[in-house]
Amino acid sequence: MDTQNPSAPSRPQSQLAANTTRTGGGLVHEHTRHTTRFTVIGNHLAQHPSLSGLAIGLAVYIQSLPAGARVDIKTLAARFPEGTTRIAAALRELETHGYLRRERQRTSAGRIVTRTISCNQPGSSRAEAHPAAPPRKKRTP
Repeated sequence: MDTQNPSAPSRPQSQLAANTTRTGGGLVHEHTRHTTRFTVIGNHLAQHPSLSGLAIGLAVYIQSLPAGARVDIKTLAARFPEGTTRIAAALRELETHGYLRRERQRTSAGRIVTRTISCNQPGSSRAEAHPAAPPRKKRTP
């Protein structure tokens, strides 16, 4: 019988393992660049110390939706396994931390609707970043 070499690897190492020089456990990222259908999320949201996992997940989902998509509590509860109570609490968390604003508006037909504004950078609204220009004076002929 052949003698066994205990220092020889039992199987070939993956290219990823061969290129890393780690001495223990821990996270290793394997990244592939996205070219279509992706959303950029800030680490301030993904790693927020005060938000629940549900709130972070809802914020990411909401930021990935196109403008005009429905994001009311019932629609979100139909999409996710959490119930309406937990969805509502997570949306309130996002409002508290500035990731969401909900504004009630009256339509021309007199109906009241809620418009949800998703903020990917709390504290820097477009109105603050781009102040309105002063009104132009009308020329008199």
